[in-house]
Amino acid sequence: MTAPLRIGFIPLVDAAALIVAVDKGFTAAEGLEVELVREVSWSNVRDKLNIGLFDAAHLLAPVAIASSLGLGHIKVPIAAPFNLGINGNAITVSPVLYAALMEQIDGDRFDPMATAKALAKVVAIRRKAGADPLTFGMTFPFSTHNYQLRFWMAAAGVDPDEDVRLVVLPPPFMVDSLRSGHVDAFCVGAPWNSIAVDLGIGHILHFVSDILERAAEKVLAVRQVWADKHPDVVAALVRAAVKAAEFIEGPANLDEATRILAQPERIGVDPEVIQRSLTGRLKISPDGTARESGRYLLVGREGAGRPDPVQAAWLYAQMVRWGQTPLSPEAVKTAMAVFRPDLYDAALGRSGDGQPGAPFSAFAGPAFDVGDLAGYLASFEVGRRAF
Repeated sequence: MTAPLRIGFIPLVDAAALIVAVDKGFTAAEGLEVELVREVSWSNVRDKLNIGLFDAAHLLAPVAIASSLGLGHIKVPIAAPFNLGINGNAITVSPVLYAALMEQIDGDRFDPMATAKALAKVVAIRRKAGADPLTFGMTFPFSTHNYQLRFWMAAAGVDPDEDVRLVVLPPPFMVDSLRSGHVDAFCVGAPWNSIAVDLGIGHILHFVSDILERAAEKVLAVRQVWADKHPDVVAALVRAAVKAAEFIEGPANLDEATRILAQPERIGVDPEVIQRSLTGRLKISPDGTARESGRYLLVGREGAGRPDPVQAAWLYAQMVRWGQTPLSPEAVKTAMAVFRPDLYDAALGRSGDGQPGAPFSAFAGPAFDVGDLAGYLASFEVGRRAF
């Protein structure tokens, strides 16, 4: 038995594999004693991981990259040997904004280009009327939520730094901020979009899988120096997380998994809401309109747990596009090295040979070419490149 591990997490459904690994006993079976610590904000999780108060963490994938590059905070190299979630975010808008978008839309309301063009029209109407810019909540400057919102808006010419306001809010505070009118919309992970719909104060406009077919969302993160000192512990954590993800994805285990996740000290919401997120069958409007997608959130299936460095490169490219850092060949390598399929494969006793990542696909823009980030970025009309 190793010394007890302290692992931080945010109450989100994509922490499922980590929570189930501990509460179902998969970590104990690997000889690990783990204390899960529930946090509210990503800055708390990042800071406690970086200074060693946490041994590991449920962490935003871009935060792991930013920390390794020294962006926005001190430089602490991070290793991510397991993907806790692929996709899982959604964009939720207030009833007022939803009505405005539907009034302007030309096309399928589930087509992100159609809604982005409708947003551009709403922005122009509000500007002409002298109204305040729309305010969108997202969870962190270095977050998938930030980049997904920006990618969607900018595809129709909406400048996220000039035409709207983007504000940072911890995930559990999104719903109250929408209810109070402090934001007009937000992008957040499950279950908070569903909570807003159930309360009658929001419409889920898009699943992130409408915008990016396969987007790395959260990772199991450890400090690189800690991983180097404790390779056996890292491998044990990966194996426990893989077993938990397999358990969660088993239809016969769904009720038990959701009960575990719904505990007050874990995610702390109704099990039925969590179950919707895990099955991809979500109510998207207060009137009961529902939508189903097998790609809403991937916890373990379709190889979701194995980190893909190409995903890290895309996230780094977004940091460059929006002026958070200049483009650098060395930085690209550093970013891609954060995602560690080698550690994942070693933990499971597998060979990584011949296991390329899934193709990266988005609803707009050119094909992503990790070998030509400059050309990829130059193709976008809206951006804040720092060079």
